[in-house]
Amino acid sequence: MKSTITPIRRDDAGHVVMLDQRLLPFEEVYLTFESGEAVAQGIRDMVIRGAPAIGVAAAMGLALGARRLAAEGFGAAFAALCDVMAASRPTAVNLFWAIDRMKALVEAHVGDHASLLDALDAEAERVYAEDIAICQAIGGHGAPLVPEEATVLTHCNTGGLATAGWGTALGVVRSAVAAGKRVAVFADETRPYLQGSRLTAWECLKDGIDVTVLADGAAGFLLASGRIDLAIVGADRIARNGDTANKIGTYMVATLCARHGVPFYIAAPTSTVDLQIPDGAAIPIEERPAEEVTGVFGKPIAPIGVKAFNPSFDVTPAELIAGIVTEHGVARAPYEESLPALVELGARVV
Repeated sequence: MKSTITPIRRDDAGHVVMLDQRLLPFEEVYLTFESGEAVAQGIRDMVIRGAPAIGVAAAMGLALGARRLAAEGFGAAFAALCDVMAASRPTAVNLFWAIDRMKALVEAHVGDHASLLDALDAEAERVYAEDIAICQAIGGHGAPLVPEEATVLTHCNTGGLATAGWGTALGVVRSAVAAGKRVAVFADETRPYLQGSRLTAWECLKDGIDVTVLADGAAGFLLASGRIDLAIVGADRIARNGDTANKIGTYMVATLCARHGVPFYIAAPTSTVDLQIPDGAAIPIEERPAEEVTGVFGKPIAPIGVKAFNPSFDVTPAELIAGIVTEHGVARAPYEESLPALVELGARVV
């Protein structure tokens, strides 16, 4: 099957065009961003979200922004733009991976200013194309984990909207369906931003994948019923020991899976693995505005003035994870050995 989702692209002028995911599933509106700073703001405002997609957006935004910088003093100005981009979302390591990749190109470039700008454009296009290929490879490695007839539990959105167009965890489902397997998806609504009920359900319906939405609090009851064969989610940062930061509520799902003997998998590119982070305690966790919890779509659902706790991510300990599916294979415990080996394999492939 082919994904019908195109969350991000560049137009003929080099502007970054993003599907505004805040308006889904009711409106499909594409916004055009004409500066690197505007792209950073779009990431911050969650026009686009999902760690791989954020990395793609950052690369495109830096290439766009570079064309608005003068040749004289370019290095310092580009570094400042990178700082603006880096401040947009602190947890998704793909953001920093993309920024570092563009920085390295600037530092290593030999040639005139025009050729540097062309090289940055080409690098942004490579990041985009690589993400699609990587996600399809993740799907290829993950599909064998899915039984011929399977019901899969997901959390948050890990499909084409979260990447350049195929998906990580939902990409595994897409690949399994493409292989002829009969797969049904149960999608946690994923409060407070509702990425499951708004985005995953929209993607599945659009691509003809059987999907049912459930309240986050219903996951335990569903798992206890024996109807779920496996759970698979994405990741925003994976520590060296396998501890994984993902959308808030993931830890709860993983714990419930362990309680009921259901395998729990992570699907993510090796660019999401941060070998410099020893364990989950060192992963920075973004906190977002209270209004996302106390209201829905701008309408209050809690008493005015009440405080809210709104961490955007939590950390699932490695011992709860049956395997981490990457573009180079499936890492299994001990992750301190398997994850660096897959990251090194990826470096050799590049």
